[in-house]
Amino acid sequence: MKGWKDLGAVDALKSREVQPIDLDGQTFALIYNDGVFSALAGGCVHAGGPLGEGRLKGDYLVCPWHGWHFHWRTGEGRPGYGVAVPRYETKVEGGRLWVRTTPSTEAKRKPAHTAHPLTRPIERGPGPPRVVGISTTVMNRNQPRYSTSEDLLQVALDHATSQGSETKLIKLNDLKFRACEGYYSKSAHACTWPCTITQLDSTDELDRVYEALIYWADVVIIASPIRWGSASSLYFKMIERMNCVQNQLTTHDRVLIRNKVAAFIITGGQDNVQAVAGQMMMFFGELGFLFPQFPFIGHSRGWSAEDMENNVAYVRETEHLRNGAKELAGRSLDMAREILAGRAAPTTAERGGRKAGHPESA
Repeated sequence: MKGWKDLGAVDALKSREVQPIDLDGQTFALIYNDGVFSALAGGCVHAGGPLGEGRLKGDYLVCPWHGWHFHWRTGEGRPGYGVAVPRYETKVEGGRLWVRTTPSTEAKRKPAHTAHPLTRPIERGPGPPRVVGISTTVMNRNQPRYSTSEDLLQVALDHATSQGSETKLIKLNDLKFRACEGYYSKSAHACTWPCTITQLDSTDELDRVYEALIYWADVVIIASPIRWGSASSLYFKMIERMNCVQNQLTTHDRVLIRNKVAAFIITGGQDNVQAVAGQMMMFFGELGFLFPQFPFIGHSRGWSAEDMENNVAYVRETEHLRNGAKELAGRSLDMAREILAGRAAPTTAERGGRKAGHPESA
């Protein structure tokens, strides 16, 4: 039968409600429900998720990557979404299931004008150096307290302003954003840019951090307290959501962080400044940031210093810590100015020892 291909014995194919089928490089999602077979295209129109590995929820086949829904018989997305995956005819003859390899319907994708703002080209417009400070300290919003790391961060930003820079302070504690939901654990290509959560949840406010780091800032200064020998929980909640930035290099050979400087402020009642700084430098280096000479300042009175009121007083009153914050901002700005003067970074990079596994997707 011209244009038709044999999928196999009907009785065997009935054993699974949803399954992937690969015929000579053409993939299908085969569904058996209510005694009826249906075949849809195997790749989701959103990010290519394997629909044959999805599940049925009512009348809809749910993509295993990002949860997009398609009617299991028509391929149409849920009402109002304006998307669809192609549907293929099936028939049973002689106990065998056949599929027509030419689709009966066409794919529908969301129109281009609905693209997320974070997909726009990365362009650095004219203007003075721009410094964003990100405070990762956690506190009760209704009963705010003094934060040593945030105080020194503000000193650094005030100094940058006095040096002719534009500055911006982002307090993660003021933002409502979801934790990373592990899309990378499903597939490298399931972790998208912008972040899947950012695309699907308009109330998620981490887009402000993405906007600042990718598009706005020339210098990023991260401030964190030490919590049990590590950076704050908000810091880790933020950086786990940065996997979508680093993964663009893995999957598309695309460097999102270019010509940007990172520096760090670390304070705490417990010791471990160097270990916290080491993790921060490793992570932000993996994103593509550059570091000035002496890229962090730290303060700790040690493991035995439980008298936090004295720690607070020390940071508030000690001039050399405040001077250190100013000098950190100055070193970072000096490096940013050199970069802005013409030392542009590449837009792609070789990944020695790392590979995407799917180079055809680049």
